[in-house]
Amino acid sequence: MIRRSTMNYIAVGNENSKSIGLYFKDWGSGQPIVFSHGWPLSADAWDDQMMFLSDRGFRCIAHDRRGHGRSSQPWNGNDMDTYADDLAKLVEALDLKNVIHVGHSTGGGEVARYIGRHGTRRVAKTVLIGAVPPLMLKTAANPGGLPIEIFDGIRANVLADRSQFFKDLTTPFYGANRADAKVSQGLRDSFWLQGMQAGFKGVIDCIKAFSETDFTEDLKKFDVPTLILHGDDDQIVPIDASARLTSNIVKGATLKIYPGAPHGMCSTHKDQVNEDLLAFFKP
Repeated sequence: MIRRSTMNYIAVGNENSKSIGLYFKDWGSGQPIVFSHGWPLSADAWDDQMMFLSDRGFRCIAHDRRGHGRSSQPWNGNDMDTYADDLAKLVEALDLKNVIHVGHSTGGGEVARYIGRHGTRRVAKTVLIGAVPPLMLKTAANPGGLPIEIFDGIRANVLADRSQFFKDLTTPFYGANRADAKVSQGLRDSFWLQGMQAGFKGVIDCIKAFSETDFTEDLKKFDVPTLILHGDDDQIVPIDASARLTSNIVKGATLKIYPGAPHGMCSTHKDQVNEDLLAFFKP
């Protein structure tokens, strides 16, 4: 039995006789929107969208993925199948129906695997933003992906100096290395803080989860209206190997490209993202 506590945690499993708790925010009322965040962030990454949409008649829910933010930091289960199952337990615990799922980056993979494993019985619409599907890793069948050495380098840098790596990562993540970029120190600090809240083991394991999981078959199971948003200057998840391919796999998907937008477009282009989400969500 899944139990909901008064502290906005649900139990999603056990490890070493201890409950694994998933933290979530639950704001507003109306049709539910469930947000899945990117690596190595937390539900806080969605605050701009949740405030905007809660004020406009939606119930906005965002969880910290296991191993991230305020959720438990189990040694095991830091993989896409378990992330998707945790999401399903959250939806079931809150008895959500007619749900709009929004996933950014790794969260887009989580949404895809959720639909692949649990179907769309409770799903009304989906949105993938800067999302990792169908597959980030370069393989013989996916020649446009990124070589394994890129992800090995991320692992090495996280192990060597996680704090400094997260600070450095804010530059390409938000496109701060572009001539016309306006990225505040506050936004960079927020990224670093969220990343440092995550558990070390979860952070390391999630690199494999977001880079090596093939979501192609999951995407083929989408049968609800789907919006794909992606910046054509995304330096983290290049658009040609992700959104463009996904839009060809998901039947009837709408792809909207943001010229010059970086990976962290939910923050740098939050006003446009918010308006596009609202327009897509309206009946």
